[in-house]
Order: sequence, then structure tokens, then C-alpha cells
Amino acid sequence: MNKIREQFEQIVEMKDSDWLIFSSKLIKSEHPKKTILLKLGETEKYLSFIEKGAVRLYIPKQENDLTFGFCFENQFVSAYDSFLSQNPCSYELQTITETTLWQISHKDLQQVYAQTEIGNTIGRLTAESLFLNKSEREQSLLNLTPEERYVSLFTERPQLIREIPLKFIASYIGVTPQALSRIRKRIS
Repeated sequence: MNKIREQFEQIVEMKDSDWLIFSSKLIKSEHPKKTILLKLGETEKYLSFIEKGAVRLYIPKQENDLTFGFCFENQFVSAYDSFLSQNPCSYELQTITETTLWQISHKDLQQVYAQTEIGNTIGRLTAESLFLNKSEREQSLLNLTPEERYVSLFTERPQLIREIPLKFIASYIGVTPQALSRIRKRIS
């Protein structure tokens, strides 16, 4: 739980009284590998902080799922559009590895916003973090070749190669597993 406070305090100082209110709303949950955290059509009820593990965001397809995002240790994860609107989600969240989350419900987060001096700042910082991840992903799809996306992914997040199945990585960079194999062969 202290990792969350450390993340916030890298940007803004938090009073102990605000931390006590915020941390009292957090729920720890542990999930084995391949756990579906949110199913297609469900409404996202939590904003989560990953203490340990990795989560993928994907659109389930009959043939091959379309993986469009990964979140790792010390990052926030949520079907944030569903969380904000409280409408059903059009994609799923699944753990890739054993994962430990600290979660706050939509209702409890609204109370934190209302009861603390720093609540709105926490909300803004979380939203900015999730937005930057999404923006980075969109920019890479528009500006980089699949090979460049692959190299960039492993330069920025070297733990991926050990933790994430290649079929998810192929989907994420927008190629087939066979094309990923050729890319990997070319750059080794």
C-alpha cells in the first residue's frame, strides 16, 4: 500500500490525514495468472493500483483476441472509460502473471474527492497517468513500424519478454505471431 503513496508523493506531498482517509478505502486483492478481472459487458467498479504483476486489456475475438494495452507494477489499471461513465465495458482485463492489486471503488473514490484536500489531485494524477499510457500507445501505432514498436516495447519494458506470451505481444504491436517471429529473428 505504501507504494501507492510513494507514487503520488513523487509528484505532490500528501498529508497524513488525507492518506488515512484514502488508504482506508483501499482493498487488497490477489489474483492468479490468467484471471479475468473484468468481463466484456460488465461495468468497471474499481480503479486499481498494481503492486505486483501485469494486466492486459483486450477485445475478445473468436479467432484471436486483440490486445491493446498492458499495465505493470506501480501503474494504475482500469477500464477507465467504463469506470468514469459507469456504463458496460467493451473489452476485458486479464492478469498475465500472479497479480496483487490495491483497489478503490467508484463510490469510495467520490468520497475521497469530497473529504480530502488532495482528493481531486489524486484523481487528476491517476487520470493523467492512464491518459498518457493510452496516448503513447496511439502514437506508436501511428508513427512506428511493427518492428520499431517491438523494439520500443522491450527498451521501455524489458520485463515483457519474460512475462508476456508472444501471441499477446504480436497482437499488441499489430502483427501475426509468425510476423513477430520474423521480426525477432531479424533483430537478434
